[in-house]
Amino acid sequence: MKANLAAREPEMLRAWEETHLYRQIQKSRENRELFVLHDGPPFANGDVHMGTALNKILKDFVVKSQTMLGKHAPYVPGWDCHGLPIEYKVVKESRALSPLEVRKKSEAFARKFIGIQREQFKRLGVFGDWENPYLTMDPKYEAEILRAFAVFVEEGLVYQAQKPVFWSTGAQTALAEAEVEYQERDDTAVYVRFPIASGEWKDNASIAIWTTTPWTLPANLAIAVDPDEAYVVQKFSRNGATETLLLAAKLVPQFSANTNFHPTGEPLASFPGAKVAKIKARHPFLDRDAIVLTADFVTMDSGTGAVHI
Repeated sequence: MKANLAAREPEMLRAWEETHLYRQIQKSRENRELFVLHDGPPFANGDVHMGTALNKILKDFVVKSQTMLGKHAPYVPGWDCHGLPIEYKVVKESRALSPLEVRKKSEAFARKFIGIQREQFKRLGVFGDWENPYLTMDPKYEAEILRAFAVFVEEGLVYQAQKPVFWSTGAQTALAEAEVEYQERDDTAVYVRFPIASGEWKDNASIAIWTTTPWTLPANLAIAVDPDEAYVVQKFSRNGATETLLLAAKLVPQFSANTNFHPTGEPLASFPGAKVAKIKARHPFLDRDAIVLTADFVTMDSGTGAVHI
């Protein structure tokens, strides 16, 4: 049997549009249980790509399945019309633009691709109120954002403070953390010992930390450990030299493999990381101490389970 989908699919989509199928479905379920999928909008900065298509298709599955369960499941599509992805493409064409020209060209650029993406999503068979989307550059939408922000201000939830941020040298602007892409690479790492300066193991053991950014060591003020993970105080030896170190029990084999410092005998002590909270350790080359803190971001996939801060 010949499906002839290349010809039949456009005919089916055209029939859906001509009969206003989406509108009919919504009208027939007006008084049913409401299901709303709040869709994070794609950037209006180019054609739909595989990631955008997959995102929209999966959400369409959810909305349609809820509709088939008898619920009132309207879908309002939207587009993100602000931000670097759009401005970058506009400025790329001409850097000699004033801020006002950048805004005007960015708006025109966004509107162009809203129309293009709308048709591409419809071609994928996605149901939605395509004639009434929400646009982040719509003055009404912007006004609602300001009203919501005003509520935060009234509740005392907005404050001014300082925070280090990423900076794009190419775009000459600050970057949100979501806009930063990390590239995986093999890099040199170092193990550093901080002699324990207070508590039970004062002057008898050192906390071993591991870092791929040794140039940050002069700024060290603290060491973080996981409060719930098991840590050991263990003697190690290598070529006749011995060290008594505190590190995560899980990472002893990895530490030994990387440094050739091998455990000697059984651990001298074993305890949860919370036990060493607030003890102090001497900086390896500066005349000051670092305090040990507990933190939930300490991982056990590499290093020593002790993170220098």
